[in-house]
Amino acid sequence: MSGQLAIMVQSKVCVGVVTGAHGVRGQVRVKSFTQEPRDIAAYGLLSDADGRRQFELHIIGAAKGVLLARIAGIDDRDAAQALRGTEFFVPRDALPDPALDEFYHADLIGMAAVLGDGAPYGRVLALHDFGAGDMIEIERADGGVVILAFTRAVVPEIDLAAGRIVVDPPREIDARPETAR
Repeated sequence: MSGQLAIMVQSKVCVGVVTGAHGVRGQVRVKSFTQEPRDIAAYGLLSDADGRRQFELHIIGAAKGVLLARIAGIDDRDAAQALRGTEFFVPRDALPDPALDEFYHADLIGMAAVLGDGAPYGRVLALHDFGAGDMIEIERADGGVVILAFTRAVVPEIDLAAGRIVVDPPREIDARPETAR
């Protein structure tokens, strides 16, 4: 991995979030962001966003799009419910290397977004999946925010080594931010 790429890549990646308590014995519902949902427990100890707390997660089942899990030290519903909204993170280097032409969404956040001719467009804020396919959120150079379909037609090039993506926004969206004109 090049030094430039190492700077672009975040040091930890969110792999899931507690969506609420399940039952009265401290079990939690977890939305996993890993490709295979149960793999969230394969990374060992998970941490919270600031790294102060660690969690030992044990998957016990699945229901309605979430995993059911036990967390070591959480033994009642109140303690489980208090974790609602807690995001689970792993170090980026704990993840396997992506295959050729694949990448982790976390690797794109913060990258420059440029138009096909190289003109600045903005920077990547986030990637979302609202159920109808991935969307990419970009803060434009003019300060506005746009959400685009994350498809090969709209994002034809991802250059991890250069730390940039090329975007081709639909005509309905003004393709050139004010500062790029």
